[in-house]
Amino acid sequence: MAPIVSVSNLSKTYASGFQALKGVSLDIEEGEILALLGPNGAGKTTLISIICGIVNPSGGKVAVNGFDVVRDFRQTRAMIGLVPQELTTDAFETVWNTVSFSRGLHGKKPDPVHIEKVLKDLSLWDKKDNMLRELSGGMKRRVLIAKALSHEPRVLFLDEPTAGVDVSLRKSMWEVVERLRASGVTIILTTHYIEEAEEIADRIAVINGGEILLVEEKAALMTKLGRKQLRVDLAQPIDEVPETLSSYSLSLRENGQCLIYDYDTSAERTGITALLAALSEAGIRLRDISTRQSSLEDIFVEIVEAGQ
Repeated sequence: MAPIVSVSNLSKTYASGFQALKGVSLDIEEGEILALLGPNGAGKTTLISIICGIVNPSGGKVAVNGFDVVRDFRQTRAMIGLVPQELTTDAFETVWNTVSFSRGLHGKKPDPVHIEKVLKDLSLWDKKDNMLRELSGGMKRRVLIAKALSHEPRVLFLDEPTAGVDVSLRKSMWEVVERLRASGVTIILTTHYIEEAEEIADRIAVINGGEILLVEEKAALMTKLGRKQLRVDLAQPIDEVPETLSSYSLSLRENGQCLIYDYDTSAERTGITALLAALSEAGIRLRDISTRQSSLEDIFVEIVEAGQ
């Protein structure tokens, strides 16, 4: 099956000479949730803007369901919903009218039943007659999501959708995202909350300096690049790691009260048994031992630093 979104050798250089994208290629499968991660200025928003037809590319091609985003703008834009970072809303319009108007902008006939469902899914129904200027920042962001869903898109871009949104509202938003994915909508997410990507995404794409550094299934990525950490809390603090333990590359933390040992879970031997024996031989008594799996954030930082 052909990807719903196909990006081929995409580049973008602005009039200032800044090259925001450098030969980006990326295929997005229908019905998946792809998390697009990268630091500020990495090229995430430029990439999304080109796919959505807001910014023209300098080179390369983008197709949505087989339609070219430049040549077939109307067809591709009708299939895409975009939730931008900026809270751009008409302050003196009501929630109902602004969401209904957005549906009309995409050439769709009025459908009050669909608009009602969208507003209820986003906990906006009781605010439908309020003007946007009366809403909180979190409510306004939900309105942006409602506008993006008003025309029933097949592809939904969420560009930092939960920025400035409280934890409970963030959770309800991801429940909506899961329902959308279950209905067949393809979702591309950028977020600073990497734990969200870890929880909800099927695949992870990392972009930095205008280049895609990696695209990987989330589970495979964490298995391949994940590390575990052994934390050893000491009964008595030490000033330095004894020379006899130098081969373990231990790091001394918390004023000498804790030793950290990094190991590869896929290795034939972790070295933990030998380390514990060596600690005993060195006369170091232990108070507690615990392990910690690398998070997606740890892996993300590692990939970005390696790509710089």
